[in-house]
Amino acid sequence: MVYTRKDVSTLTRAERRRFVGAMLEIKRRGEYDEFVRTHIEYYVSDGDGGLRSAHMAPSFLPWHRRFLLELEGALRRVDSGVSVPYWDWTRDRSASAVPWTADLLGGNGRRSDRQVMTGPFAYAQGDWRITEAMTDGEFLTREFGRPREPLELPTKRELDSALADPVYDTAPWNSTSTKGFRNRLEGWGQGTGNAAWRNHNRVHRWVGGHMLGGASVNDPVFWLHHAFVDLQWSRWQKRHRGARYLPERPPGPTDDQHRRIVARHEELPPWGVTPDELEDHDGIYRYA
Repeated sequence: MVYTRKDVSTLTRAERRRFVGAMLEIKRRGEYDEFVRTHIEYYVSDGDGGLRSAHMAPSFLPWHRRFLLELEGALRRVDSGVSVPYWDWTRDRSASAVPWTADLLGGNGRRSDRQVMTGPFAYAQGDWRITEAMTDGEFLTREFGRPREPLELPTKRELDSALADPVYDTAPWNSTSTKGFRNRLEGWGQGTGNAAWRNHNRVHRWVGGHMLGGASVNDPVFWLHHAFVDLQWSRWQKRHRGARYLPERPPGPTDDQHRRIVARHEELPPWGVTPDELEDHDGIYRYA
């Protein structure tokens, strides 16, 4: 049965409670930390050797679509009525807006150590201890807007600029690709400040704390953010009918990206599904 992912700002109090409850339960069971470990494992950059499947590569979008489906499956085994809501960061832009309420994700970290002190994922509540991270500390951290080097959340105009690109991705298929929807959405830019990070990437840096780097899954907002990113892929497909995931075929042996990226019909680790199989989600879920 097809289920619906809703805008987080439209969730009822009961829906918020059920989503939070399912998240806390998979954390209690130890399942959640497996998702953190998976993301850390596949957080491979341009400068690293080997295959890049999750970031700085064409498969950024299908990889995270499958990752979201895996998380959603775990949640729905706890409560079959739960799905991952999306956070529209072009509209809900303040530190006090949804999803940063006390009954959902809690708010910003305190100034002294960036520790989140409010909401169900605050360390003081006793249900959300960080065990898989790149740094020490058992409490969830955030630093909205990076006050020392201020950043702003991406605007609708910036997002629309990515959606307007009619080509999915282009060579060299990494963080330096200046054309193509994928990198314009993923957001590897140039320069400093807002220009250095666009769309998806800038949101991670605006939230700050644990949302920086491979262990970003420790912050539950990761999923709401990526549900919105996934929605943009769906909108892009509807806008550019017939446009497909690229590259269709893997780069040849003389190409710098040989065996470093996933072509349309190659399998994505760790699941063994192809980008081609993940382009259509209509039989699984829809967006409200």
